[in-house]
Amino acid sequence: MSHRILLLPGDGIGAEVLEAGRHVLDQLALARGLSINYETGLIGGAAIDDMGEPLPADVLEAARRADAVLLGAVGGPKWHDLPGNKRPEVGLLALRSALGVYANLRPIIVRPGAVDRSPVKAEIASGTDILFVRELTGGLYFGDKGTEGDSAYDICRYSRHEIERVVRMAAIAARQRRGKLSLVDKANVMETSRLWRAVTQEIISRDFPDIELEILLVDAATMHLITRPRDFDVIVTENLFGDILTDEASVLTGSIGLIPSASLGASGAGLYEPVHGSAPDIAGQGKANPIGMIESIAMMLDHSLGLPTEAKALRAAIGAAMAQCVTVDLGGTASTMDMARAIADQLDRALALA
Repeated sequence: MSHRILLLPGDGIGAEVLEAGRHVLDQLALARGLSINYETGLIGGAAIDDMGEPLPADVLEAARRADAVLLGAVGGPKWHDLPGNKRPEVGLLALRSALGVYANLRPIIVRPGAVDRSPVKAEIASGTDILFVRELTGGLYFGDKGTEGDSAYDICRYSRHEIERVVRMAAIAARQRRGKLSLVDKANVMETSRLWRAVTQEIISRDFPDIELEILLVDAATMHLITRPRDFDVIVTENLFGDILTDEASVLTGSIGLIPSASLGASGAGLYEPVHGSAPDIAGQGKANPIGMIESIAMMLDHSLGLPTEAKALRAAIGAAMAQCVTVDLGGTASTMDMARAIADQLDRALALA
């Protein structure tokens, strides 16, 4: 069986981490006899510079044909003066919307061998294993927005349907993990949050009575993530809150460069990308940590390619490589490709044990 993967390097360090990810994926394909057909396209600032738009139509069509999309990063100061509706990030938002990937899964895991890399005390960070399920195609990012004279506005809007589908995905994930779901909202102030709370309570009580439901206001959640992270299992929340909270939670691991993500819908291609952004200050220097991208590839193996054994082996190879190889963001000297090669070198043994 052949797997079709669209590669979108994007901007900044995107091309570097994607090159590293492909190196590892090619090694895995060789070891397992997998057939992978790659196609490469432009998105974000790179697409603006070359094509005049952040998401060319042919790239969108290629994404729809693919089994999965691997994306590096988009954006950077070079394009900050463009109008809001012409910036690189618009290409990513449009891609998510067109693919119907309404749920963004972001695991935050502090590996046993990496606890000393966290700026948070070891007794707090150790054992952290959180899965964030962030709603991805609604809320402020997709609502009506504009400027009127000296005022600007962004409309946050959610429907029952949008909330229900992502809460169900989160509840199913919680059932497969430790059985606890935390809803993060701002129901004391926001009407959309009150709808989120009502719909979530209804779904859990009716369809998932075996799931423990915890409800937290977002301001309290920001504190609890740093003071009691082990208490969380699956966290579900709206688009803006999820964006901010996952960046905060990445501190527990020691580096945002370690965090992967999978954007999934009811069907069609999944979109996989590290959460770190384009980091233009280190682009082209070989300093980017590729683990967020390579962990995203492991999620792709699980969710889009149906290869859970290979996903498990890849994660084991990452863990083994991290014990020997440390990138710059974590205080080491290993380059982007040094880490990729270290992970690839661990694959054969990890596959044999998987």
